[in-house]
Amino acid sequence: MPSEARVKRFNTVLDQRLSHVRCAIEALYHRHNVSAVLRTCDSLGLHHVHLVEGHFKAVKGAARGAERWLDLHHHADPASAIQAIKATGCSVWVADLSPDGVPPQQVPIDKPVCLWFGAELTGVSAAALEAADGVMTIPMHGFAQSLNISVSAAIAMSAICARVRAELGDEALLSPELRQATWDAWMQREFDTERRTRAVSS
Repeated sequence: MPSEARVKRFNTVLDQRLSHVRCAIEALYHRHNVSAVLRTCDSLGLHHVHLVEGHFKAVKGAARGAERWLDLHHHADPASAIQAIKATGCSVWVADLSPDGVPPQQVPIDKPVCLWFGAELTGVSAAALEAADGVMTIPMHGFAQSLNISVSAAIAMSAICARVRAELGDEALLSPELRQATWDAWMQREFDTERRTRAVSS
């Protein structure tokens, strides 16, 4: 049986989990980048993360087990990912250097939004750009005109999550049904882990 402190922690985290903001990461091949983005998603309270193409395997040290607490959705290509994301009622905003891009503070949040981040070297795919509802660009005021993917994701998601929490409050959180389903899954995993531990030690 999970400890009282563990159960309390589950409740505290679930009470703040967002469904109004999602993250999609496309074709990331550097494991540390994937892990860093997943850790940021968990830290900011995102629940849904879409992994598009790429060879995704979290690095234990970098992710700190964050992937265990996220609802990860795997997609073979951008087209199927965008179709699935939009079917949930989300708009898709891609992170890209563009003169037409808006800063994170101006991304519309009147409906659920998925923030899409592209590969380390090639950026967002043409398919994602074409299907997106808009382009988000992080303002930069120095000589460098690019940021590491994990840094870009952290800056953009932090700004938008803060706006969503301030403006939408409880409306942005998990539905009661999804919260319960997630609680059940986490508790079952705790029981399974405890059972395996007892079996090994016996």
